[in-house]
Amino acid sequence: MNVHRPHPAPGRPLAATQGLVDVDIHPRPRSLHDYDPWLSAEMRHRLHTYGNRPRHGFVKGTPYFKSQPLASRRDAWTPDGGAPASDLGFMAAQHLDFHGIDVGVLNPLQPSGQGDINNPFSAAMAHAVNEWQLAHWVARDPRLRASVVVPYEDAAASAAEIRKRAGDPRFCQVLLMSRTSHPLGNPKYWPIFEAACEAGLPIGIHAFGYSGWPMTNGGWPSFYIEEVSEHATSCQSLVNSLVIEGVFERFRSLRIVLIECGFAWLPSLAWRLDAHWPTLRDEIPHIRRAPSEQIREHIWVSTQPIEEPPRPEQLLDTLEWIGWDKVLYASDYPHWDFDDPRHALPAFIPEAKRAAIFGGNARALYGF
Repeated sequence: MNVHRPHPAPGRPLAATQGLVDVDIHPRPRSLHDYDPWLSAEMRHRLHTYGNRPRHGFVKGTPYFKSQPLASRRDAWTPDGGAPASDLGFMAAQHLDFHGIDVGVLNPLQPSGQGDINNPFSAAMAHAVNEWQLAHWVARDPRLRASVVVPYEDAAASAAEIRKRAGDPRFCQVLLMSRTSHPLGNPKYWPIFEAACEAGLPIGIHAFGYSGWPMTNGGWPSFYIEEVSEHATSCQSLVNSLVIEGVFERFRSLRIVLIECGFAWLPSLAWRLDAHWPTLRDEIPHIRRAPSEQIREHIWVSTQPIEEPPRPEQLLDTLEWIGWDKVLYASDYPHWDFDDPRHALPAFIPEAKRAAIFGGNARALYGF
């Protein structure tokens, strides 16, 4: 969305809905030097000399041309030319104040160190990004909550970072990406799930990430529209893996939030797994509950992007299957496909359910 809107007068937000919780805001540093106070001299040298080294070996910048610079709204750049969502005051005026956001969840993407090919550097960056969230954002605006960024390819270091943040109410979830080097249910990642359950934190899994593999099973696509459409299939694969590897059987209190990957595909994936399970369960005796039961118990979804089928009842049926209490509002600020809360949900969704999606469900999940 690139519509330029005037800011409202102070104290008079233009939001049509109050009590909003936004579970997907993407802060950026104004400079990589923002992370320096929390990096050792060695890691500062690595960051400023070599930068991030994602597992996609050919990547210099982004792998595809984005719809807009930095994949962001053109009106999200700060007046002094700073990158979108790099200035708290501007972001608060343009988004939090303008739309009446009560609580905003920060999901730092790049440069965060997640998925870096060097595990010690990835762990150092994750720690620095977490401290930066607290110092630059949460400490300065009580509406904001941080996500625990973890070096997910190093499960032991990730678990240690989660336990370090456990009990700190400024952090509301653990943050992973959807494209990991192994399917996410692989036991190599189980220490992350164990630590998250111990800490009582949901795990937010945001679409994207640098796995080192093509996002399709047939090689690298040619266009950005293919990549952005693949966000859904990457999450289908990880849900499949979490169920079949037995993650939800092992970690019964685990809560997963799927962010920016759609959700209309979730019932059909569950139905397919349910259809295969009776005849193939000899291979997976550790799966004792129907896949659909596990999915509906352990998985939450976010609204950006929300599917809008031609017949409204199709969307209502999908949301009913997922569970009206499992759907959370997400804006994806400041990206080009940002969802304005005044227009994000179709009007045919009943008012009480809209209110739950806009805030009540997130408050129940995160304990705000």
